[in-house]
Amino acid sequence: VMVSTLTQAGAEVSLAALELGAVDCVGKPSAGVPAELAFADLAARVKAAGRERVRPGADRAPAHEANRDFRPDGRIVAIGSSTGGVEALLTVLSAFPANCPPTVITQHMPGTFTRSFAERLNRSCAARVGEAYEGAPLEVGQVWLAPGGDNHLEVVGTVQKRCRLTAAPPVNGHRPSVDVLFESVARAAGRAALGVILTGMGRDGARGLLAMRNAGAATLGQNEATSVVYGMPKAAHEIGAVEQQLPLERIGAGIVDRCSLAREAG
Repeated sequence: VMVSTLTQAGAEVSLAALELGAVDCVGKPSAGVPAELAFADLAARVKAAGRERVRPGADRAPAHEANRDFRPDGRIVAIGSSTGGVEALLTVLSAFPANCPPTVITQHMPGTFTRSFAERLNRSCAARVGEAYEGAPLEVGQVWLAPGGDNHLEVVGTVQKRCRLTAAPPVNGHRPSVDVLFESVARAAGRAALGVILTGMGRDGARGLLAMRNAGAATLGQNEATSVVYGMPKAAHEIGAVEQQLPLERIGAGIVDRCSLAREAG
């Protein structure tokens, strides 16, 4: 478990450690934040790290080129992840073409790390990746990552979907919360969406993914064998929120396949 100062320089080091096999990342207390609050769940994270099989450097599918074989069908994609999510998201997004479906992501991560992580994803993927901001439009070829710490990320709008940041209280102990994102997508997009839940501790995202499935959306979950922590995907699977479980290395291609007009034509 990587414990780092909350600086952008520290964020880069922490993200590199996570890619190399560290299971989780915790920020050191900043000014005015008591250590007991900053480290409230550190023991649980360390215990989880000791139990899990770490899979550094998972095989990543090569980035797809935007071509006539992929035409987005209008769906938006919502992804939730936590412990182990840095490597998982790099693996999934590396399979996205440059003209990928509009995508929103909530990853549990300290607030000052998310901008660096978005930049790293942007360098590693064919699609554009950025840290979400209030009113950011959901467009083909764009991936938005929830900023950590102060706000939840939601999707709102009718014809033009956009990001909304809300400073509501934490949900399931998290802000941003995957449940909040998924539930907003269920309301805003219904069946015109695809929800994906990846590796992570706890149950955040299970209820929201079920709301998406009940609204007609397709849903995917990471399987146990490839999850660093099979907590969030397991909780979602147990309540019937996951339509299909896939190994990590197949999820990116699975998203692209399910959001392709060619699939409907076939």
